[in-house]
Amino acid sequence: MIGFKSNVEYKEIRGERKRGSSLRSKSAKYRIIESYWVCNPLAKIEIISLEGKVKYLVNEASLSRREEEACKKLRSLITKELAPPETLNVDLEAYILSEAKRLSKKYRLSLGRFNEKSWEKIYYYVVRDLAGYGKIDVLMRDPNIEDISCNGVNKPVYVWHRKYESLPTNIIFNDETEYDDFIIKLAHMGGKHISSAHPMLDAMLPGRHRLAATFRREISTFGSSFCIRKFRKDPFSIVDLISMGTIDEILAAYFWILLENKMSMMIIGGTGAGKTSMLNALLSLIRPNDKIVTVEEIAELNTLHENWVQLTSRQSFRFGSADESSISLFDLVKLSLRYRPDYIIVGEIRGEEAYALFQAVATGHGGVCTMHADSLDHAVKRLTSEPMNVAETYIPLMNVGIYLSRVDLPKKRMDLTFGRRAINVWEIIDYEKYRMISQWSPREDKFHTRLEESYLLEEISIKKGFTRKDILAEVERRRKFLKHLVRSGKRSQREVTEEIIKYYDRYSRGKIGGGL
Repeated sequence: MIGFKSNVEYKEIRGERKRGSSLRSKSAKYRIIESYWVCNPLAKIEIISLEGKVKYLVNEASLSRREEEACKKLRSLITKELAPPETLNVDLEAYILSEAKRLSKKYRLSLGRFNEKSWEKIYYYVVRDLAGYGKIDVLMRDPNIEDISCNGVNKPVYVWHRKYESLPTNIIFNDETEYDDFIIKLAHMGGKHISSAHPMLDAMLPGRHRLAATFRREISTFGSSFCIRKFRKDPFSIVDLISMGTIDEILAAYFWILLENKMSMMIIGGTGAGKTSMLNALLSLIRPNDKIVTVEEIAELNTLHENWVQLTSRQSFRFGSADESSISLFDLVKLSLRYRPDYIIVGEIRGEEAYALFQAVATGHGGVCTMHADSLDHAVKRLTSEPMNVAETYIPLMNVGIYLSRVDLPKKRMDLTFGRRAINVWEIIDYEKYRMISQWSPREDKFHTRLEESYLLEEISIKKGFTRKDILAEVERRRKFLKHLVRSGKRSQREVTEEIIKYYDRYSRGKIGGGL
């Protein structure tokens, strides 16, 4: 039977504190809300309620003193004798594990004799510390975690759980030197540098996880800090958003027709509202053969379109005003025009790149972007102010505004008490002239959509020579198609994209139902 270890807090909760401790032991009442394995049988998660507070506990296999000494020796041996891999295309964890096994056989007498379960635990910690993320490796492996952050030494690491939201964990960095070294390790894993001279970091970790960090007390009062925004290996598709209730089939069908006809969209909302997830899901609705150029600071978007160019900005470490080595989003948006794209996708606009994007849309390109704002009116005010400086006459070039927000649900959906919803969808007719197309009802958890009032659908029908009845019938046809797709169980980006291609193949181009 494999034993488990955890830190002081976990032992306190379990009533395992030693006699004479000033901390409470068995007096702390808790209940386990949920538990699940992340790495069976070596790492388990327990979500507990303690004195009205919900906490996230990491419970890893414990090492005996002999096993701990063997683990340290093996880590040291690997760092000294690690043979370089024959190719760069290698699974780092698998390679470290194979090297650990090789060296453990070579130095069996020095390391000691252990049974199979003991070696399994030793290898787990060696791989966790050398190829993984050390103390937070379990958090990185938990698919329920969206964000991981720590605000300093002797402060608990916090996670954002998909089901329970923000939770403190039982993981704490107690040694400042160890913690600073960990921040440096994260920076190196992202191929970047962090130091007292350059104490801010924005990087991408292996697996496309986004890292933001500060170093020591240069700019952060409590010392080094970090926040990791985890990247989903299997990103949300439009079917996932429908299943989760972020949008419904009617709105998805409406967005599909707009994107097919190069209408531009702006997704607005606060931090954690789901803007990037929505943007990524909408990409699958763009015609399969259209050319897409994505522009981002950190590459987070992912599409299966073959005709796709992904551009990311670059920050320089040079000092002084004349810095020609940095490449901004503004530079990339201008460059994207040379690629003759059908759609330019900007991960987030907040500076002069907004002006360049609107200029691109004015020349006939489609554009989709995200922006931090809590209403369309505030978003437009930001666009027309410094440093974006978009002219008021250009505002209607962004045809649709979608406001996303994280909300408390009136009824549980998939055992969740909160969710993300497209609160409002507007069509932008002119500057300060908007038409509400859809509004989410918090009481019913339903969308009230009025497509018969759509100005853009009318514009498309006139351009294509169809009647309003024809285009509304096509929206309904696509709604039924998406509803069937949800029921079929096909939900991944690849499956959804393949089904959309089949949808186009069923109809002749130029006819209603086969591409408006």
